[in-house]
Amino acid sequence: MTEVLLGKLTRREFRERMRAGELQACVIPVAAIEQHLEHLAMEHDWRSVNEIALGAARRLAPRVVVAQGLMAGISEHHMKHPGTLSLRPGSFLAVLSDMIESMTRAGFRNILVLNGHGGNVRPCEGVWDQFLQINEISLHFLSYWDMVDRQHARDVMKTSAVPGHAQEFETAFALAAFAENVRTEVMADQPDSSPAQATAETGRKLLELYTTAVASYLLDMIEGRKTAPIPPFMP
Repeated sequence: MTEVLLGKLTRREFRERMRAGELQACVIPVAAIEQHLEHLAMEHDWRSVNEIALGAARRLAPRVVVAQGLMAGISEHHMKHPGTLSLRPGSFLAVLSDMIESMTRAGFRNILVLNGHGGNVRPCEGVWDQFLQINEISLHFLSYWDMVDRQHARDVMKTSAVPGHAQEFETAFALAAFAENVRTEVMADQPDSSPAQATAETGRKLLELYTTAVASYLLDMIEGRKTAPIPPFMP
């Protein structure tokens, strides 16, 4: 199987694949380490977005590589729960900017920053025009849950919150992709009963939906159907 994770490649392997024109797009996942009620591990957002990114890259192998992105995100609104790792918006954006620049300097002209945490959205959207102007490449920022019509996800679920927070959607995803992170024995020990509606079967259907959508988007980027126009500078 072709390796799709950047950090698993040696410098020679990466260099030769770039020189051959084999690698045509890079995914940088960003997420959060924060509380997910009583029953899901705090790494949930990171594991989810990384799982989708890797799955999409494997479908398009050898054309896509996944960089080790940002596990921690902007999670101040969860800090009352000890254990949450939260970055200041400026810190998060500075590191993300450096990662994007690193991959641009490596030769990528197509980069997708794939987001798995709601708290990262508005800060990124606020600076994205500047990121485009600085890097002058086809640079995209998208949350994975926005890449599929929400009704398509609801069609395979019993409840309606997409993506919600540690509810049926996220719990089902975890049961399918990394069940060791789900504490099923404590699901009932909290006010929200929707996690108990989750099944691994539902999670597998959701994983397929979102992995397919991300792979399709990446292919459109590679083949020029999805572009990110550079905003004009002020005259």
